[in-house]
Amino acid sequence: MKVSIGSDHRGFKVKEEIKKCSGFEFIDRGTFSEESTDYPDYAKLVADDVLQNRVDFGILICYSGIGMSIAANKIKGIRAAYVIDEEFASLAKKHNNANILVLGAKVVEGKDLCKIVKVFSAEQFEGGRHQKRIDKICSLEKN
Repeated sequence: MKVSIGSDHRGFKVKEEIKKCSGFEFIDRGTFSEESTDYPDYAKLVADDVLQNRVDFGILICYSGIGMSIAANKIKGIRAAYVIDEEFASLAKKHNNANILVLGAKVVEGKDLCKIVKVFSAEQFEGGRHQKRIDKICSLEKN
């Protein structure tokens, strides 16, 4: 499985930890240090990889996860899900067909990051009643 991953300076350590433990092939879009950066830049790079089908999904990390989630969800075609644990990771994929997993470095600190990522990657969108809702979300992007 191929994954695009990006973080700002506050998510850098979590990004590096995920790359070591998950076993996936990564396109690392940065940042590459703890020097201050702007999270929207990385949200755009990862979203572009997802939309161009270069990867199976994306992962974004910032301190809270909120900024990355907001930035990524401004991009048409992206369904970035802010996830705090394995259950949310599962639901994000099964019910919302999320294509980017968003983590808050402060929030997931001490949790098993690789389990969260693996659950997200393994789940499948259920479709059915959820597809109708995804269609409505997509129609919001047209306005």
